[in-house]
Amino acid sequence: MLVLITYDVRTDTPNGRKRLRKVAKECCNYGQRVQNSVFECVMDAAKCREVKEILLKIIDEDEDSIRFYYLGNNYKTKVEHYGVKESLDMEGVLLF
Repeated sequence: MLVLITYDVRTDTPNGRKRLRKVAKECCNYGQRVQNSVFECVMDAAKCREVKEILLKIIDEDEDSIRFYYLGNNYKTKVEHYGVKESLDMEGVLLF
C-alpha cells in the first residue's frame, strides 16, 4: 500500500534540528521524498507499524507533528503530479 508520511518538526533549537534530520533520514530508508517534509512509501501494514513506531520515538509530540495518509493498494489512480521532479515508480524496474 502507498503511505504518505508528512511531518513538521520545530527547528528553532539544536535538538529540534537534530530531530528533523533523524526523521528525514529515517523516512529516506522507506520511501522517496516528494516534497521537503513529504515522503511516499510503498510498504505493507507490518512495515508501516514498524516505521510509525520508529518515527514516534524520534519526534517530540509536544513540539512536532507527523501524519500518515494510507492511500491503499490502488494508489496509482489517486495520485496526480504536475510540474518538475517527476516521481519514480516505486514498484517498477530499477536499472543501474
